[in-house]
Amino acid sequence: MDRSINFRGIAGSAGNIMQGMGKFVFGNEGLESKEDSYVERYLDRISNGTISDDRRSAMTELQSLVAESRSAQMSFGAMGFPILLNVLKEDREDVELVRGALETFVSALTPIETSQGPKTEVQPASVNSDLLSRETENISLLLSLLSEEDFYVRYYTIQLLTALLTNSLKRCPEAILLIPRGITVLMDMLMDREVIRNEALLLLTYLTRDAEEIQKIVVFEGVFEKIFSIIREEGYSDGGVVVQDCLELLNNLIRHNASNQMLLKETMGFDPLMSILKIRRGSAFNFTQQKTVNLLGALNTVELLLMGGPSSESGKDANKNANQASLAQKNILDHLLLLGVESQWAPVALRCMALRCIGNLVLRNPQNLDSLARKQVGEEPHIQPALNAILSIILRTSIAQEFVAADYVLQIQLETPTPSLGRTEPLLHRIVTCLSIAASADGENDQNSHPEESYIQPVILRLLIVWLVDCSNAVNCLLESAVHLNYIIELASSKRYTACVRGLAAVVLGACVLYNASREKGRDAFAVADAISQKIGLTTYFLRFDDLRKSLAHSSSEQQHRKELSRSSANSMSDFQEIEEDETKKDDQHPVLSEIFDSQFVNFLSKLEADIRENIMDIFSRTKTATAVLPAELEQKNGEVELVPANSVESTFEEVLFLENILEDLVRTGGGTTADMSQKPSSGRERVQIEALRQELEGAKRQIEGGSVPYPDVEAIKAQAKEEAEKDSEAELNDLLVCLGQEQTKVEKLSARLAELGEDVDTLLQGIGDETAIPDGDDEDEDDE
Repeated sequence: MDRSINFRGIAGSAGNIMQGMGKFVFGNEGLESKEDSYVERYLDRISNGTISDDRRSAMTELQSLVAESRSAQMSFGAMGFPILLNVLKEDREDVELVRGALETFVSALTPIETSQGPKTEVQPASVNSDLLSRETENISLLLSLLSEEDFYVRYYTIQLLTALLTNSLKRCPEAILLIPRGITVLMDMLMDREVIRNEALLLLTYLTRDAEEIQKIVVFEGVFEKIFSIIREEGYSDGGVVVQDCLELLNNLIRHNASNQMLLKETMGFDPLMSILKIRRGSAFNFTQQKTVNLLGALNTVELLLMGGPSSESGKDANKNANQASLAQKNILDHLLLLGVESQWAPVALRCMALRCIGNLVLRNPQNLDSLARKQVGEEPHIQPALNAILSIILRTSIAQEFVAADYVLQIQLETPTPSLGRTEPLLHRIVTCLSIAASADGENDQNSHPEESYIQPVILRLLIVWLVDCSNAVNCLLESAVHLNYIIELASSKRYTACVRGLAAVVLGACVLYNASREKGRDAFAVADAISQKIGLTTYFLRFDDLRKSLAHSSSEQQHRKELSRSSANSMSDFQEIEEDETKKDDQHPVLSEIFDSQFVNFLSKLEADIRENIMDIFSRTKTATAVLPAELEQKNGEVELVPANSVESTFEEVLFLENILEDLVRTGGGTTADMSQKPSSGRERVQIEALRQELEGAKRQIEGGSVPYPDVEAIKAQAKEEAEKDSEAELNDLLVCLGQEQTKVEKLSARLAELGEDVDTLLQGIGDETAIPDGDDEDEDDE
């Protein structure tokens, strides 16, 4: 072969290629780099050299240059590919030269990191991979080298194919599929020497990620048996990165692939998988980083099996149920409970994934759910039901990821208990009881606790809010006991609770107003709003919403999405305890709050707050004039009117009004003309007493004046009072008598005082109580005054 002619033609066309690529990749400086001239010189010696040693020496120097310089990588890609591919075809007998050519290709396809140049700069390794994989003939040539006897030829070839797949993930698999027995040749490498086997395993993980056709061929070639054979040889979960690669390959094959899952179950079964998950109880110091990654890979396999096939597949549920049953028969629940619940010394990522697998194992599966309900965890004397242990994790963990994972298992739908003959306590009442217990426990430990130590109260209050909204029956159930309302008011008003708890309690109260459909006195919307106004104050109450908004602003955070477990993602998880460390560096908010009070719920609260404000203000604006129509005693205790004649009630209040006018005159005149000047030293005290009485009477006056409003229909009041009086207790009926007695006592005291001041009380009271004594116009005149 005339190598000189070939090289000159290649070099001539390469100049144009390099001129274009050099400007795009390296700028003008790369065109005149010394590396380009060196690459050209080495290629000339390889192509035109007649001495074997000189050609091999040139190949070695070329490989070293390409491995160190990005400019040399690009120059080699533009000029050297045809020459070295020709070496692989024509010089197979020169094993050392073929080795050097393959190693140079690997160097040309390996990225070189540099601190210079923009980050958007094109990697020469990526360009070279695209050039090499463009022709199917090149891939076929490389696959043929895998049958060579020389170990290093096979090793560098498998490395070169892996580099191609890394940089050109789409084109290379397509080319391999077009080559007869291409996948079979790669599968044979799994039976090669350990170093080549490991490289072939990594290559297959790249090939099977998204190529369904390649997955089918690999499974047909018996990959499951080979995978678990390698895992067994490596020591199951105690093995190195090879076990991780095996599990990644396995997961690629069964992910959303029901047929491959079924084939795995029928050929190998799940016993090898159980062997990987098996750990010794109490092996606290055996969780190295690599073992943790291996166990995570095995748990990922379990999770994929429990998910079944793709959602669009008709038999997905049947396949998933079959996998649930088969895994349960292998007692996988014992392994999952040991990893997720009992091994609190295990890395948190491992515990979380084990808990998610438990949730998927029992999801919509009554048999597995019963099995979980019967399971006990722990050792003597600290044995407890597994479900109790999982609930304890929810209540005690300070790690958000673990809380979510354990909560994923309480999504279990339990059967509704059969109601007993007696009246059972409503669940809503039990929840309020739990809230009270949580608050009491938090108060007892107040001195030694921190704000982040309790999140149970906010969680329960959040549940109450969601339950009460748009559900008047739930509101009515909550208000059945006055204790509940008083307790929620205490939560909203007491400073011993956090701003978050006070604000959420305020929202609960607002929901009891907004969604209250009761007409029963003491439990209607006005009664709740009035209790808020009296015991908290509207201004303070509405400030609770502002404090809550500020509190939740700190706890809202973006959800972290789980990445697929691969060699690259596992390497980024260099220390699995970093999750726990990060959680402890939060501010004063418990990390669980960031999960349950997400942005969606915060927006929901904002809209609810606006509705509550508007509704409460509307209630008070509507009741302001309505309460002035009737006297307080008649409005609040209608039942007692039956015991007192109507004219007696009217007479009493008319006396009060008449005496009040006289008192006003006395105050203006300083005690009247008949008052002795010697009484002046005590006149200040007397005036204070008179003023106090006047203020009390003024309230009574306001209630019986209606301005232009007509006098109440006493007969109608009597009829209504008679009906309601039958329902009230005797103690309540006595209250009105006491009130009227107190008013009469006031009249007597005022009369006595007026007599002391020289006034003829009998003359003054003459005609009081007579309906014609005080015309209606007089009331209006007095009101005008």
